[in-house]
Amino acid sequence: MIVLEDILRDRGSRYAAAAGVVTTKAEIEGFLATLRTRRKFDKATHHSWAAVLADGGPLKNDDGESGAGAVILKMLEREGVADRIVVVTRWYGGVNLGGDRFAHIVTCTRAALAAMRGQ
Repeated sequence: MIVLEDILRDRGSRYAAAAGVVTTKAEIEGFLATLRTRRKFDKATHHSWAAVLADGGPLKNDDGESGAGAVILKMLEREGVADRIVVVTRWYGGVNLGGDRFAHIVTCTRAALAAMRGQ
């Protein structure tokens, strides 16, 4: 599991990303559970994620951050990676970010994909 903490901050919100290898829905659930064992991540507001499974197709979850999973999924599909998950975590800072939040999701996903390529 790759965890990139404190990728960016905007108006009180903080963002991080995590990435790793998953091949089943059960492994996705395990990945998310492991991420949440980190005290800091357990207190996050959103854990938006997407994965493309070789045998299960595309999966995503916004976790209350409407549209976030679709953004992550599109980037994974464009990258052509299978059996990988990217999770973008947000700690809400009290100010709605509007469309800027999508730019932040893209930034975090790019960082996670770059870290995966570096492995």
